[in-house]
Amino acid sequence: MRIAGKRIQPEGNRTALFFCAGLFLGFLIMSLGKSILLTNTGLFDEDTLYHMKYMTVDSSALFCYVLRKRLCLLLILSVAVTTYLGLVVCAATLFWYGFSAGVFLSALMLRYGLKGAVLAVVGILPQYLLYVPAFLLFLKWAEHLYRSIYSRGMGADAGEKGFAWRKAGQLAVILGLVIIGCLLEGYVNPKLLLGYLKIF
Repeated sequence: MRIAGKRIQPEGNRTALFFCAGLFLGFLIMSLGKSILLTNTGLFDEDTLYHMKYMTVDSSALFCYVLRKRLCLLLILSVAVTTYLGLVVCAATLFWYGFSAGVFLSALMLRYGLKGAVLAVVGILPQYLLYVPAFLLFLKWAEHLYRSIYSRGMGADAGEKGFAWRKAGQLAVILGLVIIGCLLEGYVNPKLLLGYLKIF
């Protein structure tokens, strides 16, 4: 990324930094406030997991729901990255994902230890095997588009013949990964999650 002439890379070390900062904050907040956030809210308590164990999942409805959420986020970020603060929005989104992961993982580990950590992993598989590379590819796509629009010496890229088609093709690949991930989240993950809960 470049903001006000200064390079800010969303990939590599920068990507890990934003995500890990959010992850650490999520762990910290849950650890310091566990008496309030866990005890008083019933977050992932045994009663909740018990009801989840015997629930019936409408895979088609779940697929449509997660597809709408993922595509809306992708659309918002794609539009945002064409603005001056677009990559700041992407970095904030990455931080938020890290924070959410920290809260999710620490809540389950604080309640159930190793079993909770395994449950957290089962809860994101197999869809995140596609979501993660899709998001990393999107960050690279977003950085190049942003630099092509706003950075000195890079603006000529946007005027190259076929630039728009090339960026659209790259976005289509990312979109394909997200859609397949949504299919896995809607149709495969519930079976894995409910299967593990039955032996939890």
